[in-house]
Amino acid sequence: MYMEVPFYDLDPMNVVWHGNYVKYLEASRCDMLSKIGYTYTDMMNEGIAYPLATMDLKFIKSARFSQKLKIVTTLIEYEPALIIRYEIFDAKSDELIFKAKSMQICIDAKTGESIYSAPVKFVEQLEKYE
Repeated sequence: MYMEVPFYDLDPMNVVWHGNYVKYLEASRCDMLSKIGYTYTDMMNEGIAYPLATMDLKFIKSARFSQKLKIVTTLIEYEPALIIRYEIFDAKSDELIFKAKSMQICIDAKTGESIYSAPVKFVEQLEKYE
């Protein structure tokens, strides 16, 4: 996924405010799920959710206004949880500026109880995608 840093994401030091990187990760995660063919809407329709459980962030270099970024999102595991790796690069130089990893747990949306296997429809879409 590619994006350009918008002005409103900057902090008083004219670099991307650290909290906005999480927003970029969410956008890239949604993009990846859309490409797989199993979106958050599909999850809701099946009565499940994947709330975020952990996130590990490493800030390497600051992104700046109008910088073009390439965000690479990789699904590492999907059972018993979604483990996703993210890398943000400067789109021109390919320099790594940020990396992260997240874990999301599958739960029953009504009861909040953990589900330890991926939904069948998700696995089917993953098999088509890979």
